[in-house]
Amino acid sequence: MNYPLLSEYIEAIKSAEDNFDELSHLRPVLGDDGLPMITSGNFAVVFKMQDKRDGKLYAVKCFTKEQEGRAEAYREITKELKDVDSPYLTSVRYLDKELFVDTDQTKETEFPVLLMDWVEGKTLDKYLRENLDDKYALEMLAYRFCLLVQWLIPQPFAHGDLKPDNILVREEGSLVLIDYDGMYVPAMKGQKARELGSPDFRHPLRTENDFDEHIDDFPLSSLLLSLKAISIRPLLLEEFGDLNRLLFSESDYLNISRSSVMHTVLYLLSSKELALVYSVFMSSLLDYRINEEIVSAFNNRQYELCNLVMYNLTKAHGGIESEIIEDENGVKYSQDYRKLLRGHSLYKPYTINEGTEIICDNAFSGNYFWDGSGWNEIVQIIIPSSVRYIGHNPFAFCFVRIVCNTSYFVVEDNALYYADKTILIGFYGYRKESFIVPHGVKYIGNYAFAGCGLKFISLPSSVESIGDNAFQGCQLLEEIELPDNLKHIGKYAFGDCKKLKKMDLPVGLKTIGDFAFSWCTSIESITIPASVISIGVNPFLHDKQLLIYNNSYLYEVEKKTLYTKGKNFIISCLCQDLSFHIPKEVTHIGQRAFYGCPFRELFIHENINYIGKNAFDGYYYGAFPYGYRMKILVSKGKLDWVKKRISGKLHVEEIKDYD
Repeated sequence: MNYPLLSEYIEAIKSAEDNFDELSHLRPVLGDDGLPMITSGNFAVVFKMQDKRDGKLYAVKCFTKEQEGRAEAYREITKELKDVDSPYLTSVRYLDKELFVDTDQTKETEFPVLLMDWVEGKTLDKYLRENLDDKYALEMLAYRFCLLVQWLIPQPFAHGDLKPDNILVREEGSLVLIDYDGMYVPAMKGQKARELGSPDFRHPLRTENDFDEHIDDFPLSSLLLSLKAISIRPLLLEEFGDLNRLLFSESDYLNISRSSVMHTVLYLLSSKELALVYSVFMSSLLDYRINEEIVSAFNNRQYELCNLVMYNLTKAHGGIESEIIEDENGVKYSQDYRKLLRGHSLYKPYTINEGTEIICDNAFSGNYFWDGSGWNEIVQIIIPSSVRYIGHNPFAFCFVRIVCNTSYFVVEDNALYYADKTILIGFYGYRKESFIVPHGVKYIGNYAFAGCGLKFISLPSSVESIGDNAFQGCQLLEEIELPDNLKHIGKYAFGDCKKLKKMDLPVGLKTIGDFAFSWCTSIESITIPASVISIGVNPFLHDKQLLIYNNSYLYEVEKKTLYTKGKNFIISCLCQDLSFHIPKEVTHIGQRAFYGCPFRELFIHENINYIGKNAFDGYYYGAFPYGYRMKILVSKGKLDWVKKRISGKLHVEEIKDYD
């Protein structure tokens, strides 16, 4: 079947009231040139239309080329999506013989159209390039795409042509998928794909026979890896990107081991989020689909990711001084009193202002006072009914009694929870020695137990995630029971728990955050379970006596040093010898990898091409007798390169023979 020309469609749309059948109430939205506003693609043209009855905007898609099975496909797509309530999709309705067009291309005069809600936004690639200088915008874009991945992967349908042009970013930052021409729904099982999508975003081995609910797995993982890497290092887009793609091309997928962009991305794997996304990508590249176990780990990061989306709500931005109000107790609020920004040392019970909706991250953290006899608690904080959002434990390191009058939160047994008790925000029973977290809690919030005086803590089997700094500074903590369902341990989660002697990591654990067990000087050994797929920046920083055992296929341990598999990346070195030769396989030295090591001599060979920030810091923390310092011996030709990447306090000397 032939279709009208673009010019013929425009003439028909100009007189929409006469040429539409059911949609005669729609009128074209005109541009500055007086013509209907349009966007065009390979198979169709889309007109921006407005309902004259209520002003609502629509997109009307008119086809310019034949696509076999399109009519039946859209009927099935319409049936599948009509009951799907999601902000990621727009409504879609296929109307056959809807638009009359006076055309010379065919004897036909009535043509099908696709009716959709109009989505005001920018394509993902345009939005990305316009915000390359805004790191927060890039992080939020990657985060929101994470949520899209979490939603779309388990659906029984698939978009079929995921690429930046088919993903719009609304003004407030939310994402929506458009163009459903290549969509798969369960009613199409056994059919061939109508289109395969862009080579730079589809699996390199995909054919028309690959048509099921998993065809989105690979493009989702590729897009996500690009977005996350760009959020960490925006210049990657300028270095490797192109107008029609992000970082990766079809040639990269076909020979990933020689991909220059992938080699660059590997430099950034000290980011635990990027390491997890990398695992998702490699899973989908090797297996054509995303491994369910990795999807489970990815979804179990939802609480930590949700902390990002709360950023604008609970982050106490500096702001202009004139926009901050301070009450008679020294507590600072936003000018409209909706946000409590920062608390103060309080000598009497304090009632938060009625009308306050948000208590910002760490608002009262560490605020206690001295009365001559010792440190005393902030006696009481009363949370009013208006509060809807509470950031990272606002009362961390405080001694306080919480009275909660809002239905969004609840206080039980000296602990503050969300109303459904799935998230524990903070614990304030400072006179207790033990605490049993109630069953049903899934997430231990950031700073939840920070600085508390507990000796024993028991976590229920329902706990899946321990937040950043959750038990930091619990210097009396001697024992904690970690549940089998635990999947994630956040950064600094057990930092400075100096009396903690035993740490049994559960067999289902997936991710370990930056410095998770730093300064846990009494723990004698830790075994990394086989399930672990992501380890952040040196999680065992300054744990001199610790013995590390490893069962994960992604890592290996030798001479008290933790490496990625193949020993190309040093994560953590706890070796206490006076001399250390970095193995020849190593190409990357991670951030703070040798922190506190007592080496008199450290040998760096010519294969090293990356040294992380502060890789050799901490050598002065009791590592040497007075007057000694670490000497770094480097292979010929590496002297100047190494000097630029390390502390000036270290002595660097070139050697002729590494061995």
